[in-house]
Amino acid sequence: MNLIITNGFMGVKPPVTKPNPAFLAELGEEGFRELIADHYELLKESDIAHLFPVEDPEEFAAAKKHAADFMIQITGGPAYFNASRGAPQMGRRHAPFRIDEHARKRWLECYAMLLPALTQKGVSEANVLSFWNYLDVFSQWMVNTAS
Repeated sequence: MNLIITNGFMGVKPPVTKPNPAFLAELGEEGFRELIADHYELLKESDIAHLFPVEDPEEFAAAKKHAADFMIQITGGPAYFNASRGAPQMGRRHAPFRIDEHARKRWLECYAMLLPALTQKGVSEANVLSFWNYLDVFSQWMVNTAS
């Protein structure tokens, strides 16, 4: 599977296409939460760990839950994120954090380590790529600091 990380540029916000809802249907909600938890564990060991509440286990668990709620919602699942946090407004939520292109790419690299294995759990390659393509473009919107 070829998961390509495109180059992003601060201030450039390309059109975002939501992932195919079949990604969630194939992975299941529990599988999605496991994916997000595994992603956060990789981030915890990365050079961008400072962007996450890794020192506080309760806050770190809450961050995982919020991320999973958002991703489940964006793939057509229940509106858990809206119910618990309000409208996503992800650009505003991430504004306090200095996210540069390096941080964006590291975040994506952590996903790239996990996504190919999903095909062994019954997720089609096409749906993994649909989710990946969403992540690649969505993450460009979060860059708020020049590299």
